[in-house]
Amino acid sequence: MPSPESLYRREPAAPPVPEGLPLVIALNGFTDAGGAVSQVIDYLREDVDSYLLATFLNDELLDYRARRPIITFDGDRLTDFSPARLELSLARDAAGRSFLLLAGYEPDFAWESFAEAVIDLADEFSVSTVTWVHAIPMPVPHTRPIGTTVSGTRPDITEAHSVWRPHTQVPGTAVHLLEYRFAEVGASVAGFVLLVPHYLGDTEYPAAALAALDSIAVATGLEFDGDDLRRLNREFLDKVAEQVEGNEELSQMVQTLEERYDDYMAGSTHATPIIHTGDLPSADELAAELERFLANRPGDERGPIA
Repeated sequence: MPSPESLYRREPAAPPVPEGLPLVIALNGFTDAGGAVSQVIDYLREDVDSYLLATFLNDELLDYRARRPIITFDGDRLTDFSPARLELSLARDAAGRSFLLLAGYEPDFAWESFAEAVIDLADEFSVSTVTWVHAIPMPVPHTRPIGTTVSGTRPDITEAHSVWRPHTQVPGTAVHLLEYRFAEVGASVAGFVLLVPHYLGDTEYPAAALAALDSIAVATGLEFDGDDLRRLNREFLDKVAEQVEGNEELSQMVQTLEERYDDYMAGSTHATPIIHTGDLPSADELAAELERFLANRPGDERGPIA
């Protein structure tokens, strides 16, 4: 097993890091419904001021055959090699507040060593809280707020914002292991799993990214400017509405989801939306509905739920 410190390379020109900052973790890999985490990573890398602190080594953690690097071919030569990135950065939110950001791919190898490395770095910088986001597809309507399942060691966050609390076993991810190990050492950690409409799970759904940023903000007090994402989401929802209105089967499916969602909320004592899946259509039923819908559309009119 590789040693934790051998998994990353520190940036020589890294700025000093104040103690007591929140750590935000966004790793994409196993599943990312609505492209929520991928969009958050792009946003935090492109629209937020950040300074590289450490780069995790692909040769130790990445399966290149599963996630192949991008090569640029220019006429008669190769001009660029762009492998996946997994980095720890010092970032600033829209209000100028600093936080630590661990963002990039979910490691394929050495999870325990990776978790130990992240915990060691968090301890070195005396982080105040740890927050991570993830997204899964669920049989819920896109016309209602995106709910979250919250885990971790912060009961105030869980009580206020966990709308679905199953007792189940699921395939684990690297962020699950990070939460588990952080909890073992007594860290203040909250994980948000976004419950994204199943029929939009394979799209890049801006509302999912907005929900992820809102979840991070709730847990950390950070502020993010999501104006571009909100504009994209309005455009996206307009296109979805056109497709729903133009197909009776899809319209009925969404209406059924809305009715069952609202019925459950009406009997709920929680302040935030509660998602009940016991009598909702299964993922297979939803997939069948969408397959019929997509098969009946003209090929040149493929929209955001294709």
